[in-house]
Amino acid sequence: MLEGAGHRALLVGGAVRNALLGQPVEDIDIATDARPEQVADLARDAGLKPVPTGIEHGTITVVSGGHGFEVTTFRRDVETDGRRAVVAFSDDIGEDARRRDFTMNALYATRDGAVLDPVGGLPDLAARRLRFVGRPEQRIREDYLRILRFFRFLAWYGRDADTDALQACAALAPGLARIAHERIGAEFRKLLAAPDPAPSVALMQDAGILARVLPGAEAGTLPALVAAERDAGAGPDWPRRLAALGAEDPQAALRLSRDDARRQAALAGALASNWSLDEAGYRLGLPAARDHALILAARGMALPTDWPERLERAASARLPIAAGALMGQLQGPALGRGLKAAEQAWIDSGFTLPPSALIEAAMRAGEEER
Repeated sequence: MLEGAGHRALLVGGAVRNALLGQPVEDIDIATDARPEQVADLARDAGLKPVPTGIEHGTITVVSGGHGFEVTTFRRDVETDGRRAVVAFSDDIGEDARRRDFTMNALYATRDGAVLDPVGGLPDLAARRLRFVGRPEQRIREDYLRILRFFRFLAWYGRDADTDALQACAALAPGLARIAHERIGAEFRKLLAAPDPAPSVALMQDAGILARVLPGAEAGTLPALVAAERDAGAGPDWPRRLAALGAEDPQAALRLSRDDARRQAALAGALASNWSLDEAGYRLGLPAARDHALILAARGMALPTDWPERLERAASARLPIAAGALMGQLQGPALGRGLKAAEQAWIDSGFTLPPSALIEAAMRAGEEER
């Protein structure tokens, strides 16, 4: 559509990077010298649907075959404030490349597969070297979130962190206070979802950035957790890894969803209480109990060989007595205390005590309450 009207149209960014790495391509973004209004008009004329998702920044999402493709006009930054930019449109691919974050993200390709590399990204990509385009300090001051993006892209695509980039991230880290917690949370979740985020998170801690964005977090357990996950055949899971970091208040720091915040609170409580596998399986349910077990393994606990089966048994266990069995003799708070005692005795016995013994444990606890 674009080339037929005499415009340049190039694949850009992640689609090119991932294709060259042999990794899956999720989003296909297109850069063009056509202005946004021209893109929209051409799309309508071609029977496609243009959506002005970011027209002030030059982006029109063109829907074709049920898929959205972001088409963005070449641009250069006119003004930045550390969070957002005012842009001017351009006809120069070099200007467009120089405003991007990392050299490996500033690669372009024609639709027949020829790669264009205006800022030297191909050698960096081949070496898995993560390097800012131009001066790191300038790129970061344009958007302080790029500090976290640096560590996220390092975890996913890099092996070698540019020294100047690391120093700039550490020096400009106070600028992260200007970034919304929601944006920080989105980047941090993507970082923790990498196959092995441990080296990157360790660098964040060394640079003083981890404590700034996630107070109380410690990176030391993460390498052992990644190893435990691999041994157990468990895939990467950012909530499990976040819980292992032991942050003081991850919900406030990262603006987690209500469900994610509840999961973090439950795991934190179980770890603080040093729950056994039986107690974790019974009280948390199977998925969260698996997380608990893997974090315990990362902290040095030797799990029994049958730990998955034990968790399944605990998660499916049901207390064989109900309140009705006690109500004739216990009432009010004494009844609640008795049921809790029976439940704890049930767990501690490995779910083997008969109902008569559980009732006896409940009665003892209830009598103490009275």
